[in-house]
Amino acid sequence: MAVLEAAPTTVAHRRLALPSVSVSLALLWLAMVIVIALGADLLRPYSITAMDLKARLTPPVLFGGNFAHPLGTDELGRDVFSRLMLSIRMSLLIALFGTLIAATLGTALGFLAAHFRRGVESVILMAIDFQASMPFMIIALSVLAFFGNTLLLFIALMGFHSWERYARIARGLTLAANEQGYAAAVRQLGAGPGRIYGLHILPNIASTLIVSMTLTFPEIILLESGLSFLGLGVQPPLTSLGNMVGYGREYITRAPWIMLAPAGVIVLTTLSISLLGDWLRDRLDPTLR
Repeated sequence: MAVLEAAPTTVAHRRLALPSVSVSLALLWLAMVIVIALGADLLRPYSITAMDLKARLTPPVLFGGNFAHPLGTDELGRDVFSRLMLSIRMSLLIALFGTLIAATLGTALGFLAAHFRRGVESVILMAIDFQASMPFMIIALSVLAFFGNTLLLFIALMGFHSWERYARIARGLTLAANEQGYAAAVRQLGAGPGRIYGLHILPNIASTLIVSMTLTFPEIILLESGLSFLGLGVQPPLTSLGNMVGYGREYITRAPWIMLAPAGVIVLTTLSISLLGDWLRDRLDPTLR
């Protein structure tokens, strides 16, 4: 009986241990990516524009190359490893600011809809439905083709991705908070709207918003990669992960490492953030405990 009773416990323990291992690996990868992004100027061995035509299309070390260019070079002899470092920084910055803009805009509109109700709420809900019904890639392509492409415009455009998700969450949780009574109690004590929403409602819904941000962050990385792949993202001499993938597609048969290196970083980074988001949801959502 002791053996029979111990077996399910061991299996359950292993099932519980597997997610912690995956989350630990995800955190380790994200920490390494952040260190590379912050210290790219100090860590990169070459300038991203430095050309060495004698070393053009040098393969990575694992494919017979040398340690002077561990990830190989492109057709102009530029070091892929150096370009990858700055590409990581650029893609993370775009995703970070895009996520913050989307979360701030959506939360503010959700609060406005829950506070004023009636006409204001109807207009915001119509904007949410319009945003949800339109493929964002088409909107982004139209805006970039019509207004041209600058880095600030591109980041602002990424900030309009998924704002409706935050608006719905903020509106719904704010209405629920009003029904629970603590917001009404603070209001009766003389607190203004800014104090009620900023110091009482926002901290109570912050966990849900943080989990949503872990969903938006990899989505923006993938969206930036897709637009840069089409030539409408980050423009030279700047570089990003999507820009490198789009640039390397022309050499996928002769020098696949030009495209595979940034593509691998995109996959691992988005996967790591998704695993972290699932872990945070399990930790922060009391209904899942």
